[in-house]
Amino acid sequence: MDMQNVVKNLHPLEVKIILAYKKGDELSIEKVEADLGLKGGNGNQALSWLTGKGIVTEIRRESRLFYELTDLGRAWKEKGSPEERILEFVRVKPGLKLPEIAAELKLDQKDAGSAFGALSKQGLFAMDGNKGVVLALPPADLVNGRPKTGPVAEHFALIRGLLDRAAAVDGGLLAAADLSNDEKKIMGTIAKKRGSADAAFREFDRETVFFGFSQGAEPTADRDALAAALQSSGITGEEIGTLTAEMLATGAWKGKAFRSYNVNVPPTRLLVGRTNPYAKFLEDVKDKLASLGFEEFDGPLVETEFWNSDALFMPQFHSARDIHDVYHIANPEKAKNIEEPWLSNVAAAHENGGKTGSRGWNYHFDREFTRRLILRSQGTVLSAKQLPKAKIPGKYFGIVRCFRYDQVDATHLSDFYQTEGIVLGEEVNLRTLLGFLEMFAVEVAGAKEVKYVPGYFPFTEPSVEVHIRHPVLGWFELGGSGIFRPEVTASLGVNVPVAAWGIGIDRMALMALGIKDIRELFTYDIENVRLRRTSA
Repeated sequence: MDMQNVVKNLHPLEVKIILAYKKGDELSIEKVEADLGLKGGNGNQALSWLTGKGIVTEIRRESRLFYELTDLGRAWKEKGSPEERILEFVRVKPGLKLPEIAAELKLDQKDAGSAFGALSKQGLFAMDGNKGVVLALPPADLVNGRPKTGPVAEHFALIRGLLDRAAAVDGGLLAAADLSNDEKKIMGTIAKKRGSADAAFREFDRETVFFGFSQGAEPTADRDALAAALQSSGITGEEIGTLTAEMLATGAWKGKAFRSYNVNVPPTRLLVGRTNPYAKFLEDVKDKLASLGFEEFDGPLVETEFWNSDALFMPQFHSARDIHDVYHIANPEKAKNIEEPWLSNVAAAHENGGKTGSRGWNYHFDREFTRRLILRSQGTVLSAKQLPKAKIPGKYFGIVRCFRYDQVDATHLSDFYQTEGIVLGEEVNLRTLLGFLEMFAVEVAGAKEVKYVPGYFPFTEPSVEVHIRHPVLGWFELGGSGIFRPEVTASLGVNVPVAAWGIGIDRMALMALGIKDIRELFTYDIENVRLRRTSA
């Protein structure tokens, strides 16, 4: 690239530095920002760009000690240090004991004790007969509550000077190199490197990097050659890079020089906001079901054993209730009560069938165990809770987040979503259920191959599992379904057939979004999400 093209492509910040300094000058971020009036961070940008182009190079690094004013230090500046406040308080209100003084001033007992001890050593305080704190100096020796002369007066003046200087500086920083020996000595008593919340200043080291123009560089990276080319081209670094609406309205652009545009530079990538692809898929499923006349139901993540399992005629000794399959709540462990008459109806169905026409499970139903709180392990819990208040005929669904201890792999997660639904009515039968399962497999998931497999669930009879074939993962189960048993429906006040399903909507998304690992639905890789949204 020739010299003219190089100088035209220099950023105005780079131009200003090249023209403002010469070979042999030492540059730092702080120096160029102060000398050229740049905004914070601009100096770092410019020197980084120049370094990348080989125009400047790093010379050395130097560690410097700084002190930063803390929130406590700002409070000292406004209200006074603990020593100043205690001295002024005792002057106005002598005779109180130290704990009382600390309480009045809202000082920590430790801070109050340290301040009192330091001032006592200087002979400013004494104790009266009641062990109250009084001044040991006559009032004439004080000015504005402080000693006129002596070590304490100098101590107060030094602290006050440090606080005022730091507060007047942007960021509240003081360099140790700028402090006198007396100031450094005082700073050692009021600054901390760690645990600085109870100190007026925070002590820290900052590394300063010094740069210089490269020596013996290529002509296009040589400072003198670049400066000559800039001057001959009339480039000053003050050129306008962006024409704003305000400039057009006020005419401020007139007579100004504009920075050249390089049309070969790739444009900035525009990242527009989009809905997460999986969130969009969930919304599409909701829209699909709502358009078919389904009403949506929802419920809490924390449920009782009663609604999660007992109301579904799952015996209390069932292996799925083991601690290795269900997440239990530690506090509180149990709900206060279970609604009646559903508790009694369900308990009877378990013990002897109740009024459902069944013989039940023939065991003693534990009414304490049924109140145990867990994270819901299946979406069917919401179907059970919907039955007592459902309209007949009626259709209901939910997009339900469930939690179940499982080995995470390409088709399993320990927390997952199900689409749960029920259809109630005199004419509801297995054919009705199979029609909905086909809709989910073909129209929602986009599967080309579907099969139905007989299944077993304690709460449905007959029971059906729907499977689809993924082009990479092969056959896998979408979910289970069936016709609710009378032990479920009759116990909850429903006396018509109820078709129910609980389908893993995460697995439907595997097919619909064209992915091969269910974990990609919840990835933190934003680029992957953007690509997935484009392909979907």
